[in-house]
Amino acid sequence: MDIRWDLLAEYAPFFVKGTLLTIGLSVCSILLGTIFGLFIGLGKMAQNKLISLPFNIYITFFRGTPLLVQILLVHFGLVPLIWGETNGILAAIIALSLNSAAYVAEIFRAGIQSIDKGQMEAARSLGMNHVQAMRYVILPQAFKRMIPPLGNEFIVLIKDSSLAAIIAAKELMYWGQAMQGQYYRVWEPYLTAALIYLVLTFSLSLLLSRLERRLAVQ
Repeated sequence: MDIRWDLLAEYAPFFVKGTLLTIGLSVCSILLGTIFGLFIGLGKMAQNKLISLPFNIYITFFRGTPLLVQILLVHFGLVPLIWGETNGILAAIIALSLNSAAYVAEIFRAGIQSIDKGQMEAARSLGMNHVQAMRYVILPQAFKRMIPPLGNEFIVLIKDSSLAAIIAAKELMYWGQAMQGQYYRVWEPYLTAALIYLVLTFSLSLLLSRLERRLAVQ
């Protein structure tokens, strides 16, 4: 296996651009997926079955269908329907966010339900309403327990962002495929992409581990 360093040098600026876009896609999708996931998780926990039903359907659909199919539906269906024309980056952010929200919702639900019910009763006895009790008592405790599964979900999302290449979003994998298609080389583009994804996910793992340790001593 001979590595063509000259080809890597030629495509280095494109890999940098692709990496920055991959980071941007991942950060936006993580933030939106976490926000949506919190509300969906709370909605699924509603006592009224009519209220919880749409949230259950949402989670079942997005967890039960391939992300690639969801990206294509958003890119060719949802985005043109709303904006009149499609956009690869926008479609990727929407699809990744909606998919991540379904998994984050289940993480929030499990984390909240892991807190002893007496905590809610104690908060209510102090005069807090349900929203205040959730905000100041339940969620801070649940968040510490949710860090490991949330971290895993964020790492998976970074890797799943590579699927955005299928709709020509010019992220990291897009440029790997472009290099492979131009020079018919396999090792250089795909090993480079793999190493960059590894650095991104490993860095995030270290940050989350540090956050988890810090919260554990508080």
